[in-house]
Amino acid sequence: MLEKTNPGRVWIVSLLIAIMPLSFALPIKAKAIPAAVLFLLGVWMLIRDPEARAACRRARWVLGPAALAFLFWLVNVAVHGIDWREFDVTSHILAFLVIAVAFASPLRPVVLRLGFGASAGVLGIVCLEQHYIEGIDRVYGINNGLWGAIEFGMFMLVLALIAVVQALRSELGRGERVLHLVFAALGIYGALLTQSRGPLLAFLPVFVIVVLIQSRRTGRWREGLAFLAIGIAAAAGAATTLHGEVLTRFAAVTEEMSTYSEQDASGAVRERLEMWRTATMALDDHPLAGVGLNQFGDYARARIAEGKVNATVERYDHPHSEYLEWAVTGGLPGLAVLVLLFGCALAFFLRHAFHPDNAIAMPASAGLSTVCMYALCALTDNVFYRPMPHSLYFFLTLGLAVHIGRLLYAAERPAAVR
Repeated sequence: MLEKTNPGRVWIVSLLIAIMPLSFALPIKAKAIPAAVLFLLGVWMLIRDPEARAACRRARWVLGPAALAFLFWLVNVAVHGIDWREFDVTSHILAFLVIAVAFASPLRPVVLRLGFGASAGVLGIVCLEQHYIEGIDRVYGINNGLWGAIEFGMFMLVLALIAVVQALRSELGRGERVLHLVFAALGIYGALLTQSRGPLLAFLPVFVIVVLIQSRRTGRWREGLAFLAIGIAAAAGAATTLHGEVLTRFAAVTEEMSTYSEQDASGAVRERLEMWRTATMALDDHPLAGVGLNQFGDYARARIAEGKVNATVERYDHPHSEYLEWAVTGGLPGLAVLVLLFGCALAFFLRHAFHPDNAIAMPASAGLSTVCMYALCALTDNVFYRPMPHSLYFFLTLGLAVHIGRLLYAAERPAAVR
């Protein structure tokens, strides 16, 4: 039974889960240890624990599309005869499906929320060190190169939003709420230092959604709207007074879009537009089967050799849009799988984000903010091709869905059975 478990196991599993998000952003091999332990625990629970299987069934609307994505790309690689090394990152979905089962264990919520929030704080401090001590203009973390700044910014904002959710919980002590505010502020400021336009733009509507949902649930509209106003004002103030380069990058968008042509495709925005044009060409050529997993770069370079695509995008292997990535490499069926992956998770978490029980509503809000951030960032960037953001998404969404499934199952069981 859920209540008759070893207290030591509860703390150990909770701690392992709590440190996982931070481990994804660290370049140390030891980070595989907690993942391996949780994986083995997940296997054991699937075999021996009927309550864990029941929790997974209640989370099927999130787990099912993830399993479908794994199978879809497995078949895609086999059909196209692609080197199996291209399947490496995508294959991790299977591992996270099993790791998610560990979330069906009884857990200490305080350990999870502090662990996730502290991850945002630690990574924010890393950004401060890189910018103000090392003198790096556009920070990118310690597990990325300069090209990883965008994904790193999104990564921190996802964790910062989870801290925001906790800071809005009136039932928590003032000290813990203030701590979550500090974690959120560090994560958001760190993301600002990455100067990543896509994640910063995506963050604003998701931040508003999270605050409004909590205000609606609790009826504390005045506090929620004040929090919203202060948060937006602080972010705008930091962007304008401390880091004008962020606004400069945003201002360049309009100018580059208005001057883009097939002959003039230099610059971050113009190059994106040229990649998107190339992606539509690939989709027209291969609407059903796609060109194969991770094969956009080869397709683009072949079109460059034919003189059909500007050579400025020769260095890119992905089209800087996850939706176009799945459409180009997997055809229209691949795009449908991605929409299903985001859409089903979004519906599941949104449904439970208004639950009267905070134990269910809070992880649902965290899952909702994660899916929203990734779905919006996916419009202008690839969010799954690097292990770090790929791992965070599937770890959080699959795990939180199973955790919610466990709580729903426990609430539905007759009192006599409990």
